[in-house]
Amino acid sequence: MGESGDPVDRLIASWQRELPEVLYPTSELAKRIMVLAAELNEATRRVLRDLGLTTAEFDVIVSLRRSGAPYRQKPSDLSRSLLLSSGGTSNVTNQLVRRELVVREPDPEDGRGTQIRLTDEGRALAERAVQASSAAHHELWAGIPDETLKQAGAALRELFRP
Repeated sequence: MGESGDPVDRLIASWQRELPEVLYPTSELAKRIMVLAAELNEATRRVLRDLGLTTAEFDVIVSLRRSGAPYRQKPSDLSRSLLLSSGGTSNVTNQLVRRELVVREPDPEDGRGTQIRLTDEGRALAERAVQASSAAHHELWAGIPDETLKQAGAALRELFRP
C-alpha cells in the first residue's frame, strides 16, 4: 500500500508511518465506509436541495410512501422507524403540513389519536425524490462492473449478520 492516488490508502500509510498502533485490521474498511457514506449523503443532499426538501422531510415522506396505501402512519410509529424524537417528528410534520405534503387525520382505530398521511402532492414528491436519490447513488458507481457491486454488497451483508 504505497502513496497512491487513493485518499484512504494515503491516510492509512500516514498512520502506518506515524502511529501504527492506532491501526487495526478494520481501519481501512471503516474509513472506506465513512468516505462512501459521506459521498452518498452529499449526493442525496444535492438532489433534495433541487427538490426543495430537507433530509428530515425526505425521510418522513419516503417512510410514509414506503408504508404502502393509504400512505399513513401514527406519529409514534413514524418516530420509531426514523429514530427521531416525538418533538422532532412533530416539527417536521408541521413543516410538511404547511407545505400541503401531508395531513393529520383522526386515527380510525383510536379516536383520541392522529395519523399522518401523504397528500397526492406529497406522494408524487416522495416518488420523485426517491427516484432522483437512487439515480444519484447509482451514478457514484458508474463504470464499476455489476459483479463487483454484488460482491461488495454480499461482503457488507456478511458483516451485519448477528
